[in-house]
Amino acid sequence: GGGYPDRLASRLRQGGLPVGHTNLGQSGARIRDVVNHALKRVVALQPTLITLGVGTNDLWRGTEVAEFQDDLDRIARRLKQTGASMVVVNLADMALAPVAKLVPSALYEGRIEPFNDAIATVARSHGLHLVDLFTASREMIPRRPDFFCGDGFHPSAAGYDEWADLMLPVVRTLIQR
Repeated sequence: GGGYPDRLASRLRQGGLPVGHTNLGQSGARIRDVVNHALKRVVALQPTLITLGVGTNDLWRGTEVAEFQDDLDRIARRLKQTGASMVVVNLADMALAPVAKLVPSALYEGRIEPFNDAIATVARSHGLHLVDLFTASREMIPRRPDFFCGDGFHPSAAGYDEWADLMLPVVRTLIQR
């Protein structure tokens, strides 16, 4: 169903806001993929608003936090030059994901918070609008057993709906400026 970007755009349109959108998200992408493959495409689109949700695949695949933060900083610096408003979302508490029971806890234990700290640091230093998916996920996931799809890793349609709803107030405010 397109993940959170398509749902977010749909909600904005339902609210009477004329928005177009391009979703450059790619399942399995890591932050280095954004730097190497999506960054130039985003800049070429000349957007007025950019949302960025990246890091979960980096978390699970062992990307070092410092490397992640350096790449996120590079992305923020480059995209800031577009003049677009930027919204970044931090990582959900993936320790609550069903897949977490099936993999070594070293993949996520003690790593989620440092990734989120890196996201917060970059957001502060570049004036990005940070949406706190981590805190919200700790409330959402226990009450929404359908938050994840069958793979136990990716959000389900219901999970992406929750994610879009969480981002909507921030994005709506930025678009209505």
